[in-house]
Amino acid sequence: MDVPGGTRVARRLPQAWQSPAGRGYILLAAMSLAFGLSMNTSNAVTTNYFADVLHFSGPQFGYITAIREVPGLLLIFITALLYRMSQQRLTTLALAVLAIGTAGYALATSFWNVLPWVVVGSLGFHTVLQTQVSLGMSLSEERHSGKVLGVMAGIGQGGALVGMTAVMLLFLRWPAIYHEVYVACGLIALAGGVAIVGFPHLHEGKPIKAQLPRQPFVLKRDYRYYYLLNVLDGARQQLFFSFGLWVLVSRFGLGVSAVSMVVIVSTVVAMVFSPWAGRMIDRHGERHTLSAINVAYIVALGGYALMGNVWLACVFYVLYSFIAPFSAIGSATYLRKIAVPQDIAPSLAMGVTLLHATAIVVPVAAGMVLNYVGYQVPFFIGCGFALLAAVLTLRLDPARQRTAAKAALDEAAGRGAVAG
Repeated sequence: MDVPGGTRVARRLPQAWQSPAGRGYILLAAMSLAFGLSMNTSNAVTTNYFADVLHFSGPQFGYITAIREVPGLLLIFITALLYRMSQQRLTTLALAVLAIGTAGYALATSFWNVLPWVVVGSLGFHTVLQTQVSLGMSLSEERHSGKVLGVMAGIGQGGALVGMTAVMLLFLRWPAIYHEVYVACGLIALAGGVAIVGFPHLHEGKPIKAQLPRQPFVLKRDYRYYYLLNVLDGARQQLFFSFGLWVLVSRFGLGVSAVSMVVIVSTVVAMVFSPWAGRMIDRHGERHTLSAINVAYIVALGGYALMGNVWLACVFYVLYSFIAPFSAIGSATYLRKIAVPQDIAPSLAMGVTLLHATAIVVPVAAGMVLNYVGYQVPFFIGCGFALLAAVLTLRLDPARQRTAAKAALDEAAGRGAVAG
């Protein structure tokens, strides 16, 4: 069963609500909006809060960043412990944990007593990253997975845009309302958790009596390309986001207002084009789309490193933001085409864990190298990861790389393999 597009749902909410898939679509959209709004609003003020209120030293910023990523590394073990819990309940629990962690920032007075709240909030955040995709893929047939994930990503970016704009306006009027912002963000995350409680049990957009069983832990050679995509994407992505804005500030001298404008433009671009990215993956398949996108990453990262003009650097930053949604959507839809349903959720958790393993190690190593070489080097390293990913994506062939169990399910359902 196909799910109506975002615009049609907005016009026909009452009709959409009558069908299980339509109701699930609306509830997941509400959760995605709340999740994006809560996370990005709190993130927008956190650096200033740590510096101005908690008086972090330079090294403490690095320590807190590394600690914040640890729950991402542990996600496979957390989801294994809770594998009997439905994805809806796990998402609600994760958002409640995120709410507690985010609101807890308001209680902190130092580096040491903010640490528990950082870990708690990060645990909720990383869990939602996995369950959000799993729930989204249950809303539609396999051939429409990219469309649904793209729309949800766009809605999340819409929440981010609202949050960043609100922070800019609020702090112009009340420059010290950090505590109130964190409490509000916690309440918004909690509202997202309440919204997803009513998400129906679905498989390919059709209602089922109970959620399909899933494995507590999955690590299979059959899914090796999915794992490798996450490793390479995590390294490239974290290099860019660790050093991208830093270059605009330190190399080109952009102030807070200019950097905020670049980030807002990038968010608008991601919000508008994420649904389109999902549709392109559905239409052209992962192999062709992701190969082209990784070539575009090389252009964006190489241009960012080589261009000495601030305007061109900003253009390449926005270009990267435009193509970034393709990678996460494409790797998830590829996994769905080759894996049996009970393997998808734990495999997504494994993907998040692998992504964060490289996301921690690679930027730290690049930062150490940066002490001895030019600022361009991390971006050239990112080009190398994109080149490896481009070669890897040329090997993607979901029709032939399906597991035997997945092929049997497809044949029993009377459908052939979906080309990639």
